[in-house]
Amino acid sequence: MMKISQEFAPPFKLIAPFFILGSIFFVLATLFLYTFDLATISYTNPQLIAFSHLFLLGFVMMIIFGAMAQLVPVVLEVGHFGVELFYAIWPLLLVGLLMMVYGFLDSAALLPYGGMVVLISMMIFVAEIFLTIFKVEKLTLVMSSVLISNTFLFFGIIFGLLMALSFAGTLSLNIEALLSAHVYAVLGGYIAITIMGLSIVLIPMFTLAHSFSMRPLEIAMWMMSIAVVLVIVGSLAEIEWFNYIGYFLAPIAMGIYFSLIYTLYKTRPRKENDVYALSVIFSYLSMLGSIALFAIYFLTEKENFLLAAGWLFFFGFFAFLITGHLYKIIPFLVWFERFSPLVGKQKVPMLADMVPPRASEAQLLFSSVGVLIVTAAIIAGSNEFLYAGASFLLMGSLAFVRNVFYMINFK
Repeated sequence: MMKISQEFAPPFKLIAPFFILGSIFFVLATLFLYTFDLATISYTNPQLIAFSHLFLLGFVMMIIFGAMAQLVPVVLEVGHFGVELFYAIWPLLLVGLLMMVYGFLDSAALLPYGGMVVLISMMIFVAEIFLTIFKVEKLTLVMSSVLISNTFLFFGIIFGLLMALSFAGTLSLNIEALLSAHVYAVLGGYIAITIMGLSIVLIPMFTLAHSFSMRPLEIAMWMMSIAVVLVIVGSLAEIEWFNYIGYFLAPIAMGIYFSLIYTLYKTRPRKENDVYALSVIFSYLSMLGSIALFAIYFLTEKENFLLAAGWLFFFGFFAFLITGHLYKIIPFLVWFERFSPLVGKQKVPMLADMVPPRASEAQLLFSSVGVLIVTAAIIAGSNEFLYAGASFLLMGSLAFVRNVFYMINFK
């Protein structure tokens, strides 16, 4: 288990807006599902692209940025280079995201402007993280993952901005090649590698797992990095066999990473299956299901399996991994700032007391059922199932927002 120190942790008021906005965008992304018609949807559809950005930028990236603001200085045991910069990151990301979503749906001319605002927000984040990392003399494997993932994020947002300019007609570029490079740089290069690095800190901390080898993480991280580079180069240089090697290596890397998570799960001293543990279990099962659906797509070349795989990876793996960890992260941060000074002076709550039991269980149940129904709906092409699944997800996402505010305001 990694050494964790709270001495360099930033104030919670810096991080709270990221978690609050992320949970709200989770609800908005769920509501967006009611606008889809599965008979006309495809992965190049602007409506689907708008939905993907709403979910990934508004929910996934917003939460990750907040978590990174807290975890990077704590693990490095150095203060942020410029912690005040995070007060500018979330407003810029919010404004740029809203402009981009509207641009995809109704006004392509807005895309370059929204993309530029998002670019500025992310460049501030990347620069601040790099400058913070450079304050330490020796990097651990986890912090190397942060360095690598943020390098991919830098290139991913550049590709995204070039695509936005092409959508708006300002440039004439190969949008399909840029899309492939952008998706792999952000999803595989940034989000997947960031999750690998952060989860290997958070999961052992919350389950008390220890004495495990970091070798599988190292192999998975470098294999995913190679896969992303191959797909980027293959897409931009039109070397198709590079792409196929990357497509082959990426799921293998995730499988190796999953084997490490399974080892942590089997050897954890803390055996209770609370909402955190169940969310994490569902997320990794969703990842395996997504890989299986990707394999079926390559065998059948039926796009509904590709869409179902992407859906399960987004709302099954990403969403449940993030929501599950927030049930541990938010109580821990609130307790440390609000209640730790009172230890020994008066009675203070336990971390488990700060999570609403019934509401969190309801969120897990409704969300998991919704994800499974929508997955089946996409494969079957049934709008009725889609809207039924969206209704379950809406109830789950609303419960999640309620739980986030409950934990943040716990007194």
